Formats: sequence, C-alpha cells, structure tokens
Amino acid sequence: MGNINLPPKNHVKVLGGQGWVGLIDQLGTETSIVNAARVSFGKIKDEMDDKDVKLLSYLIENKHTSPMEHVAFTFSIHCPLFIRGQWHRHRTWSYNEISRRYTDVDMEFYTPTKIRQQAISDRQASVDSPDFDDTKQKALIASHNDTSYKLYRNLLESGVSREQARGVLPQNMMVSFWGTVNLNNLLHFLELRDSEHAQWEIKEYAKAIKQLIKPVIPSVASYFESRGQGW
Repeated sequence: MGNINLPPKNHVKVLGGQGWVGLIDQLGTETSIVNAARVSFGKIKDEMDDKDVKLLSYLIENKHTSPMEHVAFTFSIHCPLFIRGQWHRHRTWSYNEISRRYTDVDMEFYTPTKIRQQAISDRQASVDSPDFDDTKQKALIASHNDTSYKLYRNLLESGVSREQARGVLPQNMMVSFWGTVNLNNLLHFLELRDSEHAQWEIKEYAKAIKQLIKPVIPSVASYFESRGQGW
C-alpha cells in the first residue's frame, strides 16, 4: 500500500520542492479527438497524420469543444489548502482528498520561498519586491506552523477528536488529492491559472501540468505554442 503524500513516478515538483503534481492515469489520445469529430461520418483512424493535425487546430480555433471531452487525465496533487480552495472553484473536475478526520500522519506546512508584497492597484494580487528582506516574515510563518501543529497534537493527546482538532491548523497546511478532468475543461483551467492574473503558487501547478501532458497531446500543445502561449 502506497502513501498519497508521496508523489507518483510521473510528477513535477513545484513551490521549491514543497509541492508536486503527478499524472497517474489518462484516457484517450489526440487520435481520439479527431475520431470523435469524424464519428458523424462513420469513419475512424488508428494514427494521426497532417490532415488530422489541421483538423485538430480547426476544432480548437473554432471552439468545437465536445471532441476534446473524450480525452481525460487524472492527477495527484500536493498543495497548500489555500491553493486547493482555488482549484476546487473549477467544478468540472472530480475530486477525492485525504481526510484529516481519518488520519493525522504525514502533516506538512508550506513556507513560501519568497514573500511577496501586496499590490497597490489590485486588491487580490501581489508583487515581487527584490529589495524586500523577508527573512523575519518567513521565520514567523515557520514558527506559526510549529505552534499550530503542537497545539493540534496536544488536543489529540488530550482526547479531542481529529475532526475538531484539525480546526486549529493553518491554511498553509499541505493537502493531497486526486483530480480528474477532461481535456476541454483542463484547457480552460490552464488558460485561467497560467495567466498573468493568476496567483504565483497555482500558476506553478498549471505550468507543471502542461509539462506532464505535453507528450500526450503534442499537437494541441504546438497549437498554443504557435500563438505565443507557453507550453
């Protein structure tokens, strides 16, 4: 039996190695997409050719999204709770998550590798400040992590239930979950979460997902790359 807090074989580390995302299962290929698009003609192919690549580009360009829904991916994600909250806003995904009602083992907390300052013009955004000395702030976060965990352990040892004791744990506690999504909805996720408006932490996960799925959907990735969207 494995451990959900350990990354699968095919994974990418993020957040300075504190988090990761792994590809653990997939359904379909790019051939599945073009075959789904041609099903109304009663035709099917075993391999992609240049005409299929052009058809794939046409489907994306003209937002014919249903053929993309025949390809799906399952990821294992290890991230801070506050990023999990953003991720779950994407309700087209299916999720299953480790529960602290059932286990209190392998608990970790995220300490940023770099503290960002609040943006003045955007209430929800932050900015990098090269001259900002964040040594004290990172030490305070690490101290708070330690204090919160000690309180949690003390509550458990005094007989408090796990489901109540977990309430004292901070938002930067790391959590592991599975997420399954079809390609159409994944592309929408990546458009939003690998953009200049996305929070840096979740943007790191979006970039890692692109790295994981690019070998599976090279023509799709090439389409976006040709339009200046990084893959």
